[in-house]
Amino acid sequence: MYDAVVLDKDGVIVGRTPFDTLREAAWDAFVSLGVEDPDLAHVDDIAVGVDPATLTDICERYGLDPVEFWRVRDETAAAAQVDAARSGRKTPYDDVDALRYLDAPLGVVSSNQQATVDAVLDHFGLSGRFEVAYGREPSIASLSRKKPSPYYIERALEDIGADTAIFVGDNESDIQAADNAGIDSAFVRRPHRRSTDLSCQPTYEIDDLHDLVSICGRAPVDADEDSI
Repeated sequence: MYDAVVLDKDGVIVGRTPFDTLREAAWDAFVSLGVEDPDLAHVDDIAVGVDPATLTDICERYGLDPVEFWRVRDETAAAAQVDAARSGRKTPYDDVDALRYLDAPLGVVSSNQQATVDAVLDHFGLSGRFEVAYGREPSIASLSRKKPSPYYIERALEDIGADTAIFVGDNESDIQAADNAGIDSAFVRRPHRRSTDLSCQPTYEIDDLHDLVSICGRAPVDADEDSI
């Protein structure tokens, strides 16, 4: 049915990173550049959902170079998430093994850092399952390319050579990004999304990744093949 299945990473393939972990990493970024006691509201603004205008405004308040600050912030955030994976605080979902039964090439597109995407997938032995895996490069420009922008989805589909595809996510921005890329979408109602109300309509709503097998078709799997 589809030439490719592309998935978000956090909240779909592996568990989400606790906000406190990201807040601490953002705080560390300020401190490493000489800001010993940043306003907690500014720390929270930098921890998640950052846009270029907010980043520039906050850096002006503290006399920081936005390019350097964002590079440091992304490095600290990536390190914190990789540490969470290695320490067992961030793990794959139990249903990830269902991906091996999908009859289509697989890709990953995340609004997280490329370094985080690569390290986490590699740590859990998942890298070989995906033909492409894209996250953000550590630049301010990448903030405008995050979902709901279709930028990284379109890049992944071009690399895979797919004309038809479905994007699987757990955020409204994932569904919007799929719409903007002109492809189908599946919204995963993980426990943290059970009561989420969407303002946009996904092509499918699924309980977990096993539901993708019936949607996308079942691929033949070698009985001796190791599970993910």
